[in-house]
Amino acid sequence: MSSFTTRLIVTPLADGKRWRLAVPFEYHVGAEESGDVITVPRGFTTDFASVPRPFWSLFPPWGTYGKAAVLHDYLYVIQGVRGSTEQLFHRTRSRAECDGIFLEAMKVLGVNIVTRTALWSAVRTWGWIAWRKRKPK
Repeated sequence: MSSFTTRLIVTPLADGKRWRLAVPFEYHVGAEESGDVITVPRGFTTDFASVPRPFWSLFPPWGTYGKAAVLHDYLYVIQGVRGSTEQLFHRTRSRAECDGIFLEAMKVLGVNIVTRTALWSAVRTWGWIAWRKRKPK
């Protein structure tokens, strides 16, 4: 089964909206033995789940899905680049694959089916905006 193998440790930034990773954390896609490991590096900044403020009472930016949200932010920032630093541009993941990893990660974290389906549906519907903003020119 997929897994997060390290803790998420963050510090708040002065803007009150974003957080910086104090240490890197890892996620094993598919299974811990798969060899497909995503490492979110120390220093990466995130806003956790980019949920519009009117929906915060249902889906606050931070919840049981926090690690999955940080992972998803990272995948969007790097446009799904796969591979270690030695194989940096080995293969890229599609936006759909990145969104699927988000869904998988929420399941690993024990996020209930209603919440994870709602958050996944939101990124499938609206994520193209963030993806396009980060597209290399």
